[in-house]
Amino acid sequence: MDRELPRTIALVRDALLPDGRRVDVAIAAGTVTGIAPARTLTAADDTVLDLDGQLLLTAPADPHAHLDKALSFDRIQPPLGDLGSAIGAWRDHAATMTVEDVADRARTQALAMLAAGTTAVRSHVDVLSGHGEATVEEATRGARALVQVRRELAGLVDVELVALAGPHAPDDHVEAVLDLGVDLVGGAPHLADDPDADVDRLLAIARRRGTGVDLHADENLDGPLTIDRYARTVRDWPRDRQYSAGHCVRLGTLDPEHLDRVVADLLAADLGLITLPITNLYLQGWQHPVSTPRGLAPLRTLIDAGVRVAAGADNVRDPFNPVGRSDAFETASLLVSAGHLTPDEAWSLVTDGARSVMGLPRAGVAVGARADLLAVDATSLVDAVANAPAGRSVIAHGRLVAVTEVRRSVAAPTLPAPAGAVA
Repeated sequence: MDRELPRTIALVRDALLPDGRRVDVAIAAGTVTGIAPARTLTAADDTVLDLDGQLLLTAPADPHAHLDKALSFDRIQPPLGDLGSAIGAWRDHAATMTVEDVADRARTQALAMLAAGTTAVRSHVDVLSGHGEATVEEATRGARALVQVRRELAGLVDVELVALAGPHAPDDHVEAVLDLGVDLVGGAPHLADDPDADVDRLLAIARRRGTGVDLHADENLDGPLTIDRYARTVRDWPRDRQYSAGHCVRLGTLDPEHLDRVVADLLAADLGLITLPITNLYLQGWQHPVSTPRGLAPLRTLIDAGVRVAAGADNVRDPFNPVGRSDAFETASLLVSAGHLTPDEAWSLVTDGARSVMGLPRAGVAVGARADLLAVDATSLVDAVANAPAGRSVIAHGRLVAVTEVRRSVAAPTLPAPAGAVA
């Protein structure tokens, strides 16, 4: 850790914005207070971050992570495969985990995300009930670890936690996890024997507790749909909390008329949808060796309809995804190549869209916005998404919290001699 960080920043000097302007950005109390032409504002030297023309962006937020699972791939050595095999490999390993083990991996992963520019993370955490035979103490191991890490990272990364309750997790185990300070109710009702009943059960817990909801929904290419029942149930619920669903892969396989009906339900409920390209591109389609489906929600239809859409990285180096760079630029690049979004749209999904779905204040280079900012050595947003420059400076709540510096040396090529030159 750098002993000079974090450092309060009052002025970001000479920043390049995506629209091509070069500006100074004034910051006070963690909020952007002024924007002016480059090198026209002043502040005390030790509070200035001089970018010298680097690109300044809104810092990403990740609305769907699994910090409790992250970085477990090497120790589990799971078979590569679809969602069912990943669930089995994780369940076997989870029985052996300790609170300390989960906290160590979660902390390492969250700091890697921060170094890459992500200043807010919503992480699901498993209610570790097995098939219902675990004790409350065993069921809450993951939650206790992530609550601890959230406390350690306060002021550096905004962490929201979701109780991921499998179909076999008893209600009292879910309640015990929420009692620890976990923020939202979650689950994966499409995996239950009776998906509609599990939707109703999880929503009943959320209503009783007065919490928001973030469900894993319909992470499959066929089978029953749960997101429509979820949306219709919460349509008239209090709007002082967030309701969202991740994955929603099944929506990408619906016929247009059916999809239109579900989209209408999503809009009526103002339900946020979170797409997770890297994990779903990996997990979906194993049974389709020819014309393999992409396994993504229908992003263009959803965005054009006005649904609040966000994107996250989901799993990183665990049984559900053996790779991943902990970097929002990777997610954005996949949204362009696999989701057919523009680079601007893709970056919006990992920044403004993510913050909307998470219920966070607006951030970025705008007066009154939270000073959560990411500076990279790029000439444009397209350049940044394409190349994901390693050199970065990260500001969270107006404080410089991470700096990555890169030194590159490349051998010069041997050029051909000009025509007519004497050797």
